[in-house]
Amino acid sequence: MDCYVLGLQELDQTQVAVVGGKGAHLGELSRIEGIRVPAGFCVTTDAFQRIMAEAPSLDDRLERLSRLKPDDREQIRTLSAELRRTLEGTAIPDELAATITRALARLGEQAAYAVRSSATAEDLPTASFAGQQDTYLNIVGPAAILQHVSRCWASLFTERAVTYRLRNGFDHRKVRMAVVVQQMVFPQAAGILFTADPVTSNRKVASVEASFGLGEALVSGLVNADNYKVRDGEVIAKTVATKQMAIHALPAGGTQEQAIEPERRQQPALTDAQVVRLAQLGRRIEAHFGRPQDIEWCLVDDGFHFVQSRPITTLFPIPTAGDRENHVYVSVGHQQMMTDAIKPLGLSLFQLTALRPMYEAGGRLFVDVTQVLASPAGRAGLLDVLGKSDPLITDALQTLLGRGDFIRLLADEGPGRAPAGGAPAPLKTDPAIVDELIGQSQASLAALKRDIQTKSGSARLDFILADIQELKRLLFDPRSHQVIMAGMEATWWLNEQLQAWLGEKNAADTLTQSVPHNVTSEMGLALLDVADVIRPHPEVVTFLQHVEDEGFLDELPRLAGGREARDAIRAYLDTYGMRCVGEIDITRPRWSERPTTLVPIILGNIKNFEPGAGARRFEQGRQEAWKKEQEVLERLRALPDGEQKAEEAKRMIDRVRTFIGYREYPKYGIVNRYFVYKQALLDEAERLVQAHVLREKEDIFFLTFQELHDVVRANPVDEQLIRQRKDTFRSHQALTPPRVLTSDGEVIAGAYRRDDLPAGALVGLPVSAGLIEGRARVILDMAEANLEAGDILVTAYTDPSWTPLFVALKGLVTEVGGLMTHGSVIAREYGLPAVVGVEHATRRIRDGQRIRVHGTDGYVEILS
Repeated sequence: MDCYVLGLQELDQTQVAVVGGKGAHLGELSRIEGIRVPAGFCVTTDAFQRIMAEAPSLDDRLERLSRLKPDDREQIRTLSAELRRTLEGTAIPDELAATITRALARLGEQAAYAVRSSATAEDLPTASFAGQQDTYLNIVGPAAILQHVSRCWASLFTERAVTYRLRNGFDHRKVRMAVVVQQMVFPQAAGILFTADPVTSNRKVASVEASFGLGEALVSGLVNADNYKVRDGEVIAKTVATKQMAIHALPAGGTQEQAIEPERRQQPALTDAQVVRLAQLGRRIEAHFGRPQDIEWCLVDDGFHFVQSRPITTLFPIPTAGDRENHVYVSVGHQQMMTDAIKPLGLSLFQLTALRPMYEAGGRLFVDVTQVLASPAGRAGLLDVLGKSDPLITDALQTLLGRGDFIRLLADEGPGRAPAGGAPAPLKTDPAIVDELIGQSQASLAALKRDIQTKSGSARLDFILADIQELKRLLFDPRSHQVIMAGMEATWWLNEQLQAWLGEKNAADTLTQSVPHNVTSEMGLALLDVADVIRPHPEVVTFLQHVEDEGFLDELPRLAGGREARDAIRAYLDTYGMRCVGEIDITRPRWSERPTTLVPIILGNIKNFEPGAGARRFEQGRQEAWKKEQEVLERLRALPDGEQKAEEAKRMIDRVRTFIGYREYPKYGIVNRYFVYKQALLDEAERLVQAHVLREKEDIFFLTFQELHDVVRANPVDEQLIRQRKDTFRSHQALTPPRVLTSDGEVIAGAYRRDDLPAGALVGLPVSAGLIEGRARVILDMAEANLEAGDILVTAYTDPSWTPLFVALKGLVTEVGGLMTHGSVIAREYGLPAVVGVEHATRRIRDGQRIRVHGTDGYVEILS
């Protein structure tokens, strides 16, 4: 055969560029022992290129199509229809038509065929393109087959396929279309086999969907399918659907919907034995491809034929533990308020910084909690700590433990063993220890900045590795841990005791407003002071409204008041410029690198606040906390044993206000050091670019720290590895990380076990008391925030970098968060009612809707 047609037996998965994803996978399938694939051939992408060259006026339309956005629906509809009409109307050249008909003759011209699109951007590990192009069944005769080959070529430009490519960043001009022509099989039943459960992601559970007749009815959603779950060679769950219709082939060609006889409608499409056999064949296919598969199958005369297999692209990867034991992993990102994918350098540096091992999967980090869960004392401590941090994680772990089928629990260790994570030693309420810890951190940072300048090349990376030990010494200083726990435990004590004694929920929230030493809340108020410097200078304000270039600070001095504005912004960046969204990832651009990020917030502060708002805001919070303290103590003194209760409460209030602000400092210290490391590593990257070792500085972000160390030691860089890592990172960005994941790949979802909520309420965790109504602003990118005073922020997560937005807010709703995570701490300090951990809040609440936030009771109502 020539370059226009290849038999399926000639194909394998290396030939996607020639025969598309479907063709390559079918060729590979046909090579697996014991797997039956209907005979056929593939019309290659060379044939498609030939047709594209013959078709008139395509280049201009493709250029226009490439400039569109996914939301330009009307233009997409018009242009894609024009392209399809052009391709379908272009005559197939005689020699190409003859090549296709010769291939048909070898298989049998009078047989019926399936004619199936196979694009080069299809059935990829990172994007399936499932259902985006067309398939035609039971096509009979050479003329009809040629006509449907043309239709398959044209289906590259269906509206849905074009939109899918735009959303996923595929260039229309680089995607090619091949066409698979296969002999039809006429099955009694057909369907889909997932070798990993698509609902739970469990890799050890296969899921089978089956219906009578051709699988087209099931794939297109026309019928309900029987569903079977298979594990270890056994059907563990089965649902038999009522099947009203099936699609069957017609003798003259084409297909037709036909009603199923009433007596067969509730019969299973497969026997349990057939389901188990199908799952076994699916495991064979999965083993060949090396990853879970989405497989289309047909049952013909009690034998299974396979007509498609592609990777399941929606599964979250599993951390690699290196053994065959069962493991339970908890997401680090949900604790750190950063659930986005992280580049390899960021992952490796965070792993080097961590106290305990962390495992990577899907561009995120996880901690293995299996051994702690197996121990009764450890389990109690872990669930208690996580319950205060993220109740959904705790519920997920309790659900897994309750099943009793995954973790082998150890016997009770007996009395006398302190629970893991138990209370630290008592600590006196001495403010000096906080000042001492902060001073020690600042002195260490100054030494790092000074000494790292004396190093270069490999010695500089060795120096960073050594300094990470200094970072860990500061981070895990027992005194630092005691200070943090003292503040948190005093908060918990106040909330529990004041609810028991006074019937008041979350009383500590008001008591923690405007505490000293909170570097994160101070950061938000300091940006109000920057606005005060700029506000009197209208020329500067106008200039900032149109800023796009990161070098704008150098342009400010030419404006009236510009020098003062520049100095104020630079002074702010000197203190806080190492922060950014997702700051635990060293590769993320810092405010000092992208100061334009702060401009919309500064402009919002100028618009929404009067001069002196920062100092007033802090003093107002301090006064509210003092008044709350007096009120609580007065009410306690009126109770039996009131003086003793008031004395205990006063001691805890003092402890909270002395220590809780320091909770934010360790992370501030980490990101300060990270920025110093980053600047030093980028200096080394620039040297590597100049030496033509790297193409661009940012390529180092796709190497681990150790790999970068090797490159700096004069080893060559693997450019193919960097390209592969970039592609992998893009695929990871599309994944949603689970809170809890097992080594079987099973995602364990937690739930709030509450039945005391109004109908339609969105439940979450109450982290900052109060009740507030306002306009919801759904914001996913801080740089695009356009807030009015009194808005309620709805977002996925808030790490410390979001704090400057908080000063203009009335309330806060997030999808991720816990009682002591950064956003919650700052919401309490600013007095903002807040509910966190609201699943899918950014999708369930629309921007601009009016909502009511119940910060005391932990739920959100949508009012309009």
